[in-house]
Amino acid sequence: MELNFGKQRCTCLNPQVREIQNAEQTQEIKLSDGMPDIGRILAAWGQPILRSKEWQSESVAFSGGMMVWVLYAPEDGSAERCLEAWIPFQMKWDLPEQTPEGQIRIRCLTRFVDARSLSARKIGVRAGMAALAEAWCRTERELYQPDKVPEDVQLLRTLYPVRLLKEIGEKSFLMDEDLTLPDSAPVPEKLIYFAMDPVLTDKKVLANKVAFRGDGKLHILYRSTEGQLYSWDFALPFSQYAQLEEEHSTDAQADIVLMPTSLELELDDEDHLRLKCAVAAQYLISDKQLLELTEDAYSPSRETQLQTQTLELPAVLESRRENLYIEQAVPGEANVVTDVRFWPDFPRQRRGENKVEITVPGTCQVLYYGEDGTLQCAGSRWESQQTLPADENSLLTVQPVLQEEPQANPGSGSMLAKWELPLEMTVSAVQQLPMVTGLELGEPRKLDPNRPSLILCRAGEARLWDIAKSSNATLEAIRQANNLQGEPAPNQMLLIPIA
Repeated sequence: MELNFGKQRCTCLNPQVREIQNAEQTQEIKLSDGMPDIGRILAAWGQPILRSKEWQSESVAFSGGMMVWVLYAPEDGSAERCLEAWIPFQMKWDLPEQTPEGQIRIRCLTRFVDARSLSARKIGVRAGMAALAEAWCRTERELYQPDKVPEDVQLLRTLYPVRLLKEIGEKSFLMDEDLTLPDSAPVPEKLIYFAMDPVLTDKKVLANKVAFRGDGKLHILYRSTEGQLYSWDFALPFSQYAQLEEEHSTDAQADIVLMPTSLELELDDEDHLRLKCAVAAQYLISDKQLLELTEDAYSPSRETQLQTQTLELPAVLESRRENLYIEQAVPGEANVVTDVRFWPDFPRQRRGENKVEITVPGTCQVLYYGEDGTLQCAGSRWESQQTLPADENSLLTVQPVLQEEPQANPGSGSMLAKWELPLEMTVSAVQQLPMVTGLELGEPRKLDPNRPSLILCRAGEARLWDIAKSSNATLEAIRQANNLQGEPAPNQMLLIPIA
């Protein structure tokens, strides 16, 4: 006799690619007519922009680039000049063979921007970008549940709470703002460069919607009407929601990556700033499911043959945030610090026994006026390390969050730069769950008249289920005979009623 098993479907997202790539590009920038010759290069900055993502037949790709600004001191001693350029970037990640089409999430970071003079009228720029690509496909897993179970069949049913990624999508929105510096700020004459880091402050899944809000962290450097350079920071609030494809439970969580897709900032004749910034909010929705699986089965009165398989589910085990507090000495005799920027890279990981060592590298750049009043720039590479417990079969994804602007204080021979760098961490793994998929029942056994109806057994490390199965007893009979609510105590003597 074969016991029928019905099938239920469990839908989730399965990662096909989750990989970081680094790329470098170079470009030559020529001075336009009317600009004075280059004396010395002062500083360079970069802003990553995500233009498009594409799922190809054998790979996923993105195209975008970096907005670049280079500040130089003219040879004739006049006021500093700034050059702007666009450096295109394209990256590609290979997919496993026969991968069905899915969806992509991209996060880009500026690794560095270097500039040098090639001649009196030409500047060479080298820019480095890091990109984390995630490619996800929707997949279905089959869950087997027995139908019409005979009374003499014992089933070990286990509940597994599992957090699965259920949905991926994107919501684009525009930040269109008119800005004015406060009266306490020096009056601007010309923009030098600007950068935008959208930062989340809250996110929540509400049934079939994901709502999120945050601030657009706009950082600007400008020259005042008095000829000095100043930096200023704006926090521009935004609030958005996206319609989801399905409804989720109150346990659902959202993981959102924000990337600028375009960025414009203009300064008009009345000292007003006009910002236009398009942002792609790329979200992943996870939800907790309680899966009931038949892990084992037997019959005290007849032989049984099981068909089993292992259910493999890509699950999210944990999500949390860790804050790094960083101090970095940057060489330079500063009288006034004008601008501080830092570019964190994606952390490197090194696995050890039940642990992972995380190294977060980056670059800090400080623009300052020296004691003689000349504008100078100094940079410094930095690294921060942290060790975390980690199972060898788990995958740890770590992303830096650009949240607060760093500060640098002048000192003797160096400047001390300080900043707080949050790290978003997600631990995931393929959970392997045992599952009975079929059961063949033999003919009832002939009872042995000499068989005892009650035996005495000492509980060891085996589960009560295993004791019952090996004794051809039932769980309920053993519990009633020994007044048990759960598992027996170690070395407890048990009465085993034989069925």
